[in-house]
Amino acid sequence: MTNSERKRLNGEAEEEEEDEDDNLNGGLEAWERSYADDRSWEALQEDESGFLRPIDNSAFYHAQYRRRLRDRSLVATTARIQKGLIRYLYIVIDLSQAAADMDFRPSRMAVVAKQVDAFVREFFDQNPLSQIGLVTVKDGVANCLTDLGGSPESHIKALMGKLGCSGDSSLQNALDLVQGLLSQIPSYGHREVLILYSALSTCDPGDIMETIQKCKESKIRCSVIGLSAEMFICKHLCQDTGGSYSVALDESHFKELIMEHAPPPPAIAEFAIANLIKMGFPQRAGEGSISICSCHKEVKVGVGYTCPRCKARVCELPTDCRICGLQLVSSPHLARSYHHLFPIAPFDEVTPLCLNDPRNRSRSTCFGCQQSLLSSGNKPGLCVACPKCKKHFCLECDIYIHESLHNCPGCESLRHSNPIVANEG
Repeated sequence: MTNSERKRLNGEAEEEEEDEDDNLNGGLEAWERSYADDRSWEALQEDESGFLRPIDNSAFYHAQYRRRLRDRSLVATTARIQKGLIRYLYIVIDLSQAAADMDFRPSRMAVVAKQVDAFVREFFDQNPLSQIGLVTVKDGVANCLTDLGGSPESHIKALMGKLGCSGDSSLQNALDLVQGLLSQIPSYGHREVLILYSALSTCDPGDIMETIQKCKESKIRCSVIGLSAEMFICKHLCQDTGGSYSVALDESHFKELIMEHAPPPPAIAEFAIANLIKMGFPQRAGEGSISICSCHKEVKVGVGYTCPRCKARVCELPTDCRICGLQLVSSPHLARSYHHLFPIAPFDEVTPLCLNDPRNRSRSTCFGCQQSLLSSGNKPGLCVACPKCKKHFCLECDIYIHESLHNCPGCESLRHSNPIVANEG
């Protein structure tokens, strides 16, 4: 047999092996097979009794959460930090052709849209006095998708209807548009831009360095989250304007990075000026009242709020009155912004010996949800304790107290019980 015949037979054998592999995998690509086969057995572990149990990753996630919480608390205690509670944020979304890449499943565009949806809701939950606007970049042109507003539903609805990728991305055009929009914001408002950038280049019509200098002079804080690789111009933009620059490794990392921008960032020292702000507290309109909404120019029945200065009707709060310019808020919005000024200190981890102390059985239950802190076999599980009131809490209550409640139930209960004890004495 000649060499050519051997090569021909080897080539046919390799083709037959590839066909067999395709038949075994159902003709699916590698990324498709990962969806078809979830490999659920890898999420199981054997317990002490020999039974298969799902892997509990709560301790791992809680360790990551507490590490971020300690870092944030360390920064807050080393120096007095002023935070901007009234934020005006524009989210710039790159919808160029690079956003259609499928290194993020199913595509970068789909992952960005999903996380922006979650971020907008979380942003308004933590910043009830702030406003958001959306800007998209495609075909080298920046378009203002939504104006600054306080309604998460309107922003999300507008974004989901404009998800199409084409052309190149232009960082300069996006910054020029945002700089023109944010330059009209009052001096007490903190101007921010969050850019979700997918491309590896920028197609600009002029000198982008001049645009970055304009943003710096306008006191606009620019932050960038990249979905591909690090770019010098993005890093330079963030360094000059006092923002942060990071590159996402995968979807979970991208979610973690974008959620870090939900809490108010520290104010830039040279721009942190205390001002008195004039606000109005409008009354809710009656159910049967008919009036024209000043923000949509439409007739509304029993929906909206009345400006206390000019009696104009607006649909939602917080917002600025379109007639007299008065900032309209509600008292719950101010109360919910209070916790950023005085955050709760991180709870201390509790050793297992404290839970097994027979002299105090109350420590074996969570003070928040009243669930037992002992795992199967009456073995102590992971828990934390407030450094002030010494009450014990489970991991879920720890996260809920620091991220949603912003008040320690143990400290609040002692605060309300002290006057009663004093009166009895």
